[in-house]
Amino acid sequence: MINKQNNKLGWLFASPYIIFGLVFFLGPLLWSLYLSFTNWDLIAPEFDFVGLDNFRKAMAAPGVQSAFWVTYKFMMLFVPLVTAMSLAVAVVIHGLPKFKSVYLIGFFLPYLSSGVVASLIVQGFLSYNSPVNEFLRGTFGINIDWLGSPFSALFIVGLILAWKFTGYYALILTSGLESIDKEVYEAAAIDGVTDRQRFWKITLPLLYPALYTTLILSFGVTFGIFTEVYQLTGGGPNFATNTWQMEIFNQAFTNLQAGYASAIAIMASIVTFISIFVIRKLLESWGKRNGWV
Repeated sequence: MINKQNNKLGWLFASPYIIFGLVFFLGPLLWSLYLSFTNWDLIAPEFDFVGLDNFRKAMAAPGVQSAFWVTYKFMMLFVPLVTAMSLAVAVVIHGLPKFKSVYLIGFFLPYLSSGVVASLIVQGFLSYNSPVNEFLRGTFGINIDWLGSPFSALFIVGLILAWKFTGYYALILTSGLESIDKEVYEAAAIDGVTDRQRFWKITLPLLYPALYTTLILSFGVTFGIFTEVYQLTGGGPNFATNTWQMEIFNQAFTNLQAGYASAIAIMASIVTFISIFVIRKLLESWGKRNGWV
């Protein structure tokens, strides 16, 4: 039974996190919720209460509608790509006889790199006078505007994100592979199970907890994309890469409509929470249907 002294000690140790949450999460959340019902322009000391006007305006705005759909487009591109890449890296590294940690660190480094730096490198690599475009024009007569086409711009941003997060998710998946008892594979080999059958019937089911984690994390990433889009496309062309974060930034700091931007942020939060909840339930149902959980 926990006595009062230990209870007070527990609250004492938890207090830094509680204070941090109140100051940097709950406080800004309540302030943002309040601002969403006002017309504050980020500069004027006074502002008016406008009720639900910001939300009505946001529902019909092309930028908000594009942010909603672009998020799911990124999801359909990024999640399968990064899952396949991280799973391939994890399987290859797991099969190495030694130096696994060295290779994992190498693949993990992009996750630690700056998104701005990576975007600048890609921007220079795909610029009009880059060696790649010079070669394509000189050899094949092809002139590609990589960041000017809606599909290619979306694909390039998704590819950068997949490159960045592959090592991080591979680390989680490798840990899951390492936790699988080798005796299971030995028993399967005795029964004559092929490599393909072993992967689909043994590895994947036993890897489900780690795979579930990486899938939830990767789905969550698509709702917070900003740096790469801001640096490379600015949300264009024609709203093709306009994410929630990009729309909020433009309305708050470019158009100076902080109240309206707060309403968009609240809408983005609701969409994010509902989407992640539905995705989590679908993944759990998938695992139960296959008898993995």
